[in-house]
Amino acid sequence: MCCATLCFGVVFGPARAEEGSVSALIFGSLDAGSSSFITGGAKITFDGRDRDGFAILASGGAGARVERGPSIRGISTSQTRLTALGAVLAGYQWFHDWGVVAAFAGPEGSIEVEQSVLGTTVLPNRYGIRLHGEVWARPTEESLLAATVILGSTRQSAWCRLAWGYDVLGAYLGPEAALYVDGTGYSKLGIGVHATDFRIGDVSFRASLGYQTETDGGGSPYVTLGVWQPW
Repeated sequence: MCCATLCFGVVFGPARAEEGSVSALIFGSLDAGSSSFITGGAKITFDGRDRDGFAILASGGAGARVERGPSIRGISTSQTRLTALGAVLAGYQWFHDWGVVAAFAGPEGSIEVEQSVLGTTVLPNRYGIRLHGEVWARPTEESLLAATVILGSTRQSAWCRLAWGYDVLGAYLGPEAALYVDGTGYSKLGIGVHATDFRIGDVSFRASLGYQTETDGGGSPYVTLGVWQPW
């Protein structure tokens, strides 16, 4: 799960949207490692992208991970869990000279499939509530501090990310840490480095590289790529 670029393009982007205009920020991300997840969506604002106001955040994603499967005659096996998630959230964003704070809440749903040596099991669809909060701040003119927390009731999940960066040639470079846990007992902790807000035209990017540890899965490298564009 990765939605961590939602507010950044609005706060520090070069253009200001007209007051009272409806604007959209299209985003997508890919987390690749021993487990992988892809996400896409849009944030719609009703009074310009860079002003206080209400916003709608819609996203969907899918991914796969390998985890401990059923034990057969005392021998442990593995299984693959395929997951699809979607949510439509409403919220508000507050802009300040030092950055932006945003908070969202709304319904989410999930579909899961388990594949093991015993066959394929389609789990019942789940529906619940998601809470999403972000802070993007500039402690100094050359630095960026970002924090994101996403809580979901359908899978009893929590995802959080904390990152700091320093402006180098127009992009923020620095360390990051992210943690994910859910109701299956699975957890993932990643620590790495990121480059945020490097641009090609009006398209902005974030790239991360690091090392992560997972429940029952040991450790492995990970790569994350995020992209967002005003619309």
